[in-house]
Amino acid sequence: MEITIDNLTLLLGLLLLVGVITAKFSTRLGVPSLILFIIVGMVLNTYFFFDNAPMTQFIGTLALIIILFEGGLQTKWSNVKSVYKPSLSLATIGVIVTTLSIGVAAKFILDVSWLEGMLFGAIVGSTDAAAVFSVLGNKNIKPKISSTLEAESGSNDPMAIFLTVAFLQLIQFPGLNPATLILSFFWQMGMGLVLGLVLGWASVWIINRINLDSSGLYPVLSISLAIFTYAFTSILEASGLLAVYIMAIVVGNQELTYRHSIVRFNEGFAWMMQIVMFILLGLLVFPQHLPSIAWQGIVLSILLIVVARPLGVYLSLALAKNFSIKEKFFISWAGLKGAVPIVLATYPMVANIENNEVIFNVVFFVVLLSALIQGTTISPLANYLKLAGEERPPVAHSIELVSIGKTNNEMLEVLINDDAYITNKAIKDINLPEKTLISAVIRNNELITPMGDTVIKANDTLYVLANKSQRKRINELLNSKGGLSST
Repeated sequence: MEITIDNLTLLLGLLLLVGVITAKFSTRLGVPSLILFIIVGMVLNTYFFFDNAPMTQFIGTLALIIILFEGGLQTKWSNVKSVYKPSLSLATIGVIVTTLSIGVAAKFILDVSWLEGMLFGAIVGSTDAAAVFSVLGNKNIKPKISSTLEAESGSNDPMAIFLTVAFLQLIQFPGLNPATLILSFFWQMGMGLVLGLVLGWASVWIINRINLDSSGLYPVLSISLAIFTYAFTSILEASGLLAVYIMAIVVGNQELTYRHSIVRFNEGFAWMMQIVMFILLGLLVFPQHLPSIAWQGIVLSILLIVVARPLGVYLSLALAKNFSIKEKFFISWAGLKGAVPIVLATYPMVANIENNEVIFNVVFFVVLLSALIQGTTISPLANYLKLAGEERPPVAHSIELVSIGKTNNEMLEVLINDDAYITNKAIKDINLPEKTLISAVIRNNELITPMGDTVIKANDTLYVLANKSQRKRINELLNSKGGLSST
């Protein structure tokens, strides 16, 4: 088929349409959607020739920015701060142990050099939260475990990227001083953390202070700030992805104008980028090249799942007394591979090092088998180990205040805590700031029209129409443990 703009546009539309439909029916088929995305790409491979590694790397980097930003937005600091030590241990020691152990196996199984073996280990060393939680769906995993997996997967990508680039440099420049790489590591991680914090607070200030004509522009503003954070940090040769994740956590844990629109937009955008990345993996793989590397790919994938990942988890959590054996086992089994190995597998291709095609094809097996083996068993495993509660019901409500012109009002979504002062009080007995109105009450997924004698219950979700300047104060008032005052 002739490559034209119309054909490429048609292909993009088909990719997204098939990806969304695939995600819809994957749970009914009992197969993770990630596998189906790869299969879709491999089928399209027979009709469209695509082997542009630099383009895939660019799209993949953009995808990682979006995925990490969305993950950070939905990460609650109150949950993460209690598990940040084991999470950081998993993201550093865990990745290094996984890289070294699977790297040794790759050196002998693939018959490559030591550095090429370690390069392969670095490429497949990190986990993917988007892959894990897309498979878990509405399973209510223990907060300690889910928070650990979220924090680990968000912070271990920069480590995997650093190791990949470091081993690539050692392959390309044999005389490179290792001390230079060590200094580079501390610079990248240190400055990535600092710039993430600074640009995160700056992003909150910009989002809340700017007065845009349309509410639809706020999600675009948020994603543009994330991309700017990555680019600015990377230009300073620091870790752009770490900066994006830290920036997103800062933004996600502050009071934001049009929060609902921002979160929902980025959630859909992250899904789209994940679909694109897995379909691209299928497009880049040529089925006729797979049989010659099949047994090596399968063996390395199994070793990664049952040896390298568990070894990394158990060693990095050796001093973590608050994790039981079965919780550590679940964390090790939840180390699904996602978009990151796909992106990193293009690095050797772009650098055109020896055995780059072998490495990419084996990464294909790793991602495919990880989704197939771990993806299909992780949910039953959570139930078997009794680490999952009842399935969370889908949110059946969505209320937005559409901005017409430069309004100063917005709709706030407030979840009422168990110990809030207004619990079991009628709305008429609650002192709210002037020109503040409780517009809707959601209880057990049912909409209640608020009246003066409507009694507020614990775990109710209130939609409150208020001035933007009152955002923080309204949240504090409604969840206050003491008396309320309208002044």
